[in-house]
Amino acid sequence: MSETAPGAAQSETMMLTVFLRHDQSNNLDDFQERLKAAEWWERFPPAGVRVVSWTVAMGSGQIVTLALPPHLLPVVNVELERSAWGVFRTECYPTYDFVPVHARIRERVRNGGK
Repeated sequence: MSETAPGAAQSETMMLTVFLRHDQSNNLDDFQERLKAAEWWERFPPAGVRVVSWTVAMGSGQIVTLALPPHLLPVVNVELERSAWGVFRTECYPTYDFVPVHARIRERVRNGGK
C-alpha cells in the first residue's frame, strides 16, 4: 500500500486489522464446527478483499490484516457479525504500513532533522 502526498488523490485501498480473540470456553473442535456451520472458510474474507497477513497469536487468537476498497468496509463488518461472532470476539482497527514512514523519518534524522 502506498502513501499519498498531501493534496494528492487518496488511495482506493485501505487496510483493516481484525483481532479474532479466541473464546476459551470452547475447544478447537467446537469452534471449528461452528465456523464450518457459518461457512466462515468460504465467506471470509468477502469478495474484493485481500488478506495481507493472517497470524495466530497463541493464547490470544488470530490477527488478520486485510486490504480493501473503503466501500467494502460494511461488507466486512456484516460478514464478521454473521460468521465470526459466537466463535471469536472481534476488534477492528484501520491500519497502515509504517515501513516507508519509518524509512523517511530515519533518513531525515540521519541528515540532522527531527
